[in-house]
Amino acid sequence: MKIGLIQFSASDQPKDNLETVLQMVCDAHAQGAQFILTPEATNCISTDQDHQRSVFYHQNDDPSLKAYQKIAAELGVYLMIGSLALLSDDPDDRFANRCFLIGLDGNIAAQYDKIHMFDVALSKSETYRESKGYRPGDKAVLAECKFGIVGLTICYDLRFPHLFRDLAQAGAQIITVPAAFSPVSGEAHWHVLLQARAIETGCYILAPAQTGSHSATVGKQRQTYGHSLVVAPWGEIIADASTQVGITIVEIDLEQVETARRRIPSLQHDRKYQSPECPQKTL
Repeated sequence: MKIGLIQFSASDQPKDNLETVLQMVCDAHAQGAQFILTPEATNCISTDQDHQRSVFYHQNDDPSLKAYQKIAAELGVYLMIGSLALLSDDPDDRFANRCFLIGLDGNIAAQYDKIHMFDVALSKSETYRESKGYRPGDKAVLAECKFGIVGLTICYDLRFPHLFRDLAQAGAQIITVPAAFSPVSGEAHWHVLLQARAIETGCYILAPAQTGSHSATVGKQRQTYGHSLVVAPWGEIIADASTQVGITIVEIDLEQVETARRRIPSLQHDRKYQSPECPQKTL
């Protein structure tokens, strides 16, 4: 099966991003992709909450989501929108960071809200408090497609291997990791963590990413790392999009999932153990 990973640099204008991505989806389909994936924050990257609130929609009203459902049905492809930032009905008024897997008929086959929030201080000048603007999800999600079973994650979820293990043990053959990774942490950790998650689970890891400098009409401009990756179940990186905007087409073979898991069946080797206690202070 051919997959297509879309790598681009979203601005803070959803209409512009929609036009860009729709064309890239068509181009990926023209190159034979049957499963097309976009990065996290496909509709908008912005650091200004007032601007976000003015351009985000509730899910049922979101024009980007409707357009992606339409194009998936017209082309007859599976389309994973890495995430859309959406208004929510939560009492705290935080947004949702929600991934959508759209089926061949244009219907939503699965949706997943990012569980782990990126609340970090990478340096004195680069801090993130994702939980301030976004409400975390609380449910892991699998989707059964004609070609196989897909587990959904988003970006910072990558650092929580138990989520990936749970998805694999529940049947996932592919795990998706759409991202808008920081250049600082991306340079240090992106490749090795994606390879580790593939090796630990025996899954294909498909990780479409945002890249470069993101145009902002309001607020601070963001930078992202790029390097959309496809990692095979044995841990080999079989595609790396570097930092250029573009489409990466790769053919994958899900028989490799079963081969890797037969060679090292670690998903079957869990044992219960007592959790460690905090050590007593040394006197």
